[in-house]
Amino acid sequence: MNTGSCSSNSLHILNVLSNNSSRFAIQASKEDDTRSIPNVIFEPLEEVKTKLHVIPAEPQASLARQQYNEQCEDALNEQINVEYSISYVYHAVHAYFDRDNIALKGLAKFFKDSSVEERQHAEKLMEYQNIRGGRVKLQSLLMPLSEYDHIEKGDALNAMELALSLKKLNNGKLLDLHQLANENNDAQLTDFIESEFLADQVESIKKISEYVAQLRRVGKGHGVWHFDQMLLKEAVAAA
Repeated sequence: MNTGSCSSNSLHILNVLSNNSSRFAIQASKEDDTRSIPNVIFEPLEEVKTKLHVIPAEPQASLARQQYNEQCEDALNEQINVEYSISYVYHAVHAYFDRDNIALKGLAKFFKDSSVEERQHAEKLMEYQNIRGGRVKLQSLLMPLSEYDHIEKGDALNAMELALSLKKLNNGKLLDLHQLANENNDAQLTDFIESEFLADQVESIKKISEYVAQLRRVGKGHGVWHFDQMLLKEAVAAA
């Protein structure tokens, strides 16, 4: 038996095993890990060094703002104005039906509640604007009408058709805002609009559509008083 040859072969095998194992061994040192498994280890302290410039030093600048496009910020301010404007109109309609010579208390309450709801939507949008680091810029409101009677339709149907039109207009504005958020890859804004507004808008449009259909059936006479009483009962049941 050639011990020299055996020793040489054994040494060769050990070298092969050693070379092969080095390719699969889990290295203990931090430096070897980062070289052996690139783009896997997360080093927050190293990465944040390259992003320190993202945090503004100016006292007027928002510290919370992140990936919030200026187009979305401006559109959100426009939607705040839409909500306040519609609330303003509803409040004027409430005042009309609350007059002593009109005295339709159910319609008056319906439009007052609608006004409060739209104002709350505006406030919710303002709060969101601040959360995202935007700047709330309130705009002017146009004076709404004070008279809502109509020769053919009567005041109740005329006002409810106006409410339906405003609901659809508002829903369209919210969908435009949602589309703009999608185009700017703002997932947080799209989720906010979907979860806080869109479902409620669809339900409200359906509800007011039914009111319009009912008022078209009852005409301008005594049936309007019964419809008004129905609104009062619904308000009491919902309270």
